[in-house]
Amino acid sequence: MATFVFRLQAPRPNFALDMTEEEREIMTRHAAYWQPLIDSGQMVIFGPVLDGTGSWGLGVVEADDEEQLRAFAASDPVVTTQTAHIEMGKLLAGFVRPAPTIA
Repeated sequence: MATFVFRLQAPRPNFALDMTEEEREIMTRHAAYWQPLIDSGQMVIFGPVLDGTGSWGLGVVEADDEEQLRAFAASDPVVTTQTAHIEMGKLLAGFVRPAPTIA
């Protein structure tokens, strides 16, 4: 299993703080879209980040099939509505917590 890092690049630096109602609805659909990966334990972390450049989204996913994961990300409502774009990279080395065992 490989680990992938996603960066959601919002349309403006303060996006997480000043979304319009339409953008907020799209972001609600975005979160719901990824919920199955959260529920399955594949999503290690997911959420908005505030730093010196503004706000952006972070997701870390464990998966076996990179192409399937890329296709999934490409169908995210934030991408299909052109509200934001998602960049994806593969973690080549490092330390990742052991996968949880599902009882």
